Amino acid sequence: MGAAVVDTENWLLVVDGMVQNPFALTMEQLLKLPRTTVTAFHECYGSPLKPPIDAVWRIGNVHWTGVRLADVLAIARPHPEAEYVWSEGLDYGTFAGVTADRYQKDLPIKKALGSEVLLAFEMNGHRLSKERGGPVRLVVPGWFGTNMTKWICRLSLQDRRAPGPYTTVFYNEIDPTDPSGSRKRPVWSVEVNSIITSPAPDTVVSASEVVIEGWAWCHEPVVRVLVTSSLEMPWTDATVKAREGFSWQRWRAALSLAEGENVIAARAISESGSEQPLSGRRNHVHRVRIWVKPETDVN
Repeated sequence: MGAAVVDTENWLLVVDGMVQNPFALTMEQLLKLPRTTVTAFHECYGSPLKPPIDAVWRIGNVHWTGVRLADVLAIARPHPEAEYVWSEGLDYGTFAGVTADRYQKDLPIKKALGSEVLLAFEMNGHRLSKERGGPVRLVVPGWFGTNMTKWICRLSLQDRRAPGPYTTVFYNEIDPTDPSGSRKRPVWSVEVNSIITSPAPDTVVSASEVVIEGWAWCHEPVVRVLVTSSLEMPWTDATVKAREGFSWQRWRAALSLAEGENVIAARAISESGSEQPLSGRRNHVHRVRIWVKPETDVN
């Protein structure tokens, strides 16, 4: 599945399925609709074949500009029975022995109607490049990038989940809430996560009190970040900046450290009380080893 080559002048977005008013939009028509800008973190899930158990750290913060998906769906007037919005992109090919005529994903209609979900045509103030999914891509803040269909060409309202391989074969993970460990769930919303950005790994500091900084993010706001110099030591609350839109959140804490080796850990907690696990999941706590010089060490 490579990048699609799209002729913007001839591009069409078809909206069909369980709607009262199926229609198609040209690029010119789409650009005439009310536009909005949403700032959101954007995270890649990782391998669709083997769900990662370690953090991938493919994340950034992006300004997206486009048209609200809800505004486009309002023109179509979905039937009450419609429960999902299937999205299709113009990329096609074979991946891991599975051939797809188009990349296909789906969204529950409740999520699709959220005011933050866009049909985006600009990224950070510039028109979307081919590599970024242009001319138009789906943007679903708070969800993993795999749900944000690039080179989008079709939206279809349906009463069931999409049957394509990227919903049925790939991008499904073990549900951590299932005691048996056998039930799977779709890779949709981003679980609570955080990263330490300062100090850098293996930094040597001369002062025992060190400022620890980083970012935290989740599909819902992060309300606390706890830091410690050892999992055997008490956790200290960091100061967490309030979330703006769907952006990641800056946090900062000061820790008093012992001389020698210290392994700093950070643990974020979301609005609903979800916590980063200590190990075994792609969003487990981030650790950074740093060193504190003895006071007598003048080198």
